Amino acid sequence: MKYLKVVGEWALVIGLAIGLSLLLRNFVMDVRVVPTGSMIPTIQEQDRVIVDRLFYRMGALRRGDVIVFTAPDKPELRDFSRQDLVKRLIGLPGETVEVNGGYVWVDGQALNEPYVNAGVTAGKYGPVQVPEGYCFVLGDNRGGSNDSRIWGCLEQRLIIGRVWIRHWPLDSLGPLTKPPDDYMIESAALGLCERWRPF
Repeated sequence: MKYLKVVGEWALVIGLAIGLSLLLRNFVMDVRVVPTGSMIPTIQEQDRVIVDRLFYRMGALRRGDVIVFTAPDKPELRDFSRQDLVKRLIGLPGETVEVNGGYVWVDGQALNEPYVNAGVTAGKYGPVQVPEGYCFVLGDNRGGSNDSRIWGCLEQRLIIGRVWIRHWPLDSLGPLTKPPDDYMIESAALGLCERWRPF
């Protein structure tokens, strides 16, 4: 009888631990492995990150956040079907996004992006307006990222959470670098000739 009581107590403790773990993983925070090099140099391939799942249930989307989301069902992402991907949130609902002249432009203002190699985004894209319920995401490795420039805007319902900290490798332990205070730059301040200005 005493043996059964001890077994029952241990079963209760283990059950509570499993239940608490599932609750934390599904609603508060979770651990993910970054599957590709699309976020280099900010995050390396196979880095381990802790994802804050609670933030987007309690707060709004913020430009510059690094987010984890389930890959949309798009032909361009068939190799990543049902996988979780990591990108940077760039455009919010109602905003117009364009890539031109080495910069990403949001509603006519260029982004100051020190997290991108050389701070430059090559190529030309858009302009495109982000629909309600969606957002526009880019990888920091702009030359090697399968992102909204290829498969379109991301449905917000697919967002799992934002990356809180990197916990592996240990020499990179800590929070990710946040966007600078002067994240948005007026086009006039860049001194670009008229043909490179968007819209």
